[in-house]
Amino acid sequence: MLILGLTGGIATGKSTVSSLLSHPPYDLPIIDADLLARKVVEPGTPGYQKIVTYFSPSTPDLLQSASEEEGSDGTEHGPPLNRPALGRRVFGDTPDRRRDRAVLNSIVHPAVRREVFKALLYHYVRGHWAVVLDVPLLFESGMDRLCGTVMVVGCDATTQMQRLRARDAHLTEEDARNRIGSQADVREKAARAEAQGGVVIWNDGSREELRASLHQAMEEIQRRSPQWWAWFLLLCPPAAMAAALLHWTAARTRWLEEEKSERAKL
Repeated sequence: MLILGLTGGIATGKSTVSSLLSHPPYDLPIIDADLLARKVVEPGTPGYQKIVTYFSPSTPDLLQSASEEEGSDGTEHGPPLNRPALGRRVFGDTPDRRRDRAVLNSIVHPAVRREVFKALLYHYVRGHWAVVLDVPLLFESGMDRLCGTVMVVGCDATTQMQRLRARDAHLTEEDARNRIGSQADVREKAARAEAQGGVVIWNDGSREELRASLHQAMEEIQRRSPQWWAWFLLLCPPAAMAAALLHWTAARTRWLEEEKSERAKL
């Protein structure tokens, strides 16, 4: 089974690409790390308890009020997290924000990885030739090591800011800049994907242009990883593990060599 890692910057169009891949002509199952990240911090979960314990003293509005939580699930275990308030606490480039973001990631990422492994096993057993692993922090979390191919969706900085402000109208310009700045530059992600033999889709145009770029990218991916190869790996798990290890080792070597070469130019 081919694991197609999908990533990009916030508001670059990654979710649109994910939606397109889940529908004809691709019909690929999607493992959405954002949805899993919400699941693992629902009230009553260990992740929820750890976040409340750490962030409550510094974030008085960490939990939703009674009026906000009306209709929410899981309130018998406590009010849901106030995600905008938590976002304001962790997004930014000050030492406190970076420290708190690292703490939040240390709580959420291991729990998400466990859910991802369970979902991968489920789709593997069901015999899918490929699955999309949709992870905003694919490289940062090290989950690119699981992927046979990585796809990065990017756009220019001005377009990214405009889309983010239009999508999340409650964000101030400073909030939006902090959210974009808290992630690795999408150009760096694109370079890393290309170094690993992945594909990059630049989404600066219309939806139809994006659809056409995706079609071209998927044709290339299917040429490299035909379905007969996916079925062979499905029926022979040791070969699948060996192929994944060889691919990741070669990709990581190429990326490290390029990083070393770029530093030598400075």
